[in-house]
Amino acid sequence: RFETASLMIQQAIHSAHERIWISSPYFVPDEGVQSMLKLAALNGVDVRILIPERPDNALTFWAAYAFLGPMLDAGVKVYRYQEGFLHGKAFLVDDSMAAVGTVNLDNRSFRLNFEVTALVLDKPFAATVADMFVDDFARSRQMQPEDIRQLTFGHRARSRAAYLFAPLL
Repeated sequence: RFETASLMIQQAIHSAHERIWISSPYFVPDEGVQSMLKLAALNGVDVRILIPERPDNALTFWAAYAFLGPMLDAGVKVYRYQEGFLHGKAFLVDDSMAAVGTVNLDNRSFRLNFEVTALVLDKPFAATVADMFVDDFARSRQMQPEDIRQLTFGHRARSRAAYLFAPLL
C-alpha cells in the first residue's frame, strides 16, 4: 500500500548527519530521492553513490546520465565501480545504521517489485558495511562535473530519451 522502499531510503537520507553511502547497480531514483540526496550534500553530509561503470541494462545506464550533472554540482559524489559489474545493494548512514538487500534506487524497486532488505541498527555491523564500501570505492573512479559537461550531443540525447522511461525502470 505504501512505497516502503522509497520511504526507507528517504528516511535514511533524512537521518544522516555525517554520511550516507549508497550502492546500487540500477540508479534512477525518483525526484524526491534525488532532491533529498542533493539537499543532504548541500547541508554538508558526505553523500556517495556507487554505481557500475559497465552496466547490464543499457536503458538504466543511459537514464542515469540525465540527472547526474545536477547531483554532482550539488556535491553528491558519484563513484563508478571499475572491476566488473557491481550488483551490491546497500547503504550506510553515519556509523550506526546500515542496510543490505535487494532494493535498487529505481522506480521498479520503489513501486513494483517485492524487495527484501535488512535494515540493521548496530555499530559493528555498520563498521563492516563501511569497510566494504571503502574497498569498493578504492576500486572505483570518482566522477567529476566535467565528465557530464564533456558528453557528446548524442550521449546527452540518448540519456534524455532513456530518462523518459524512468517511471518504468
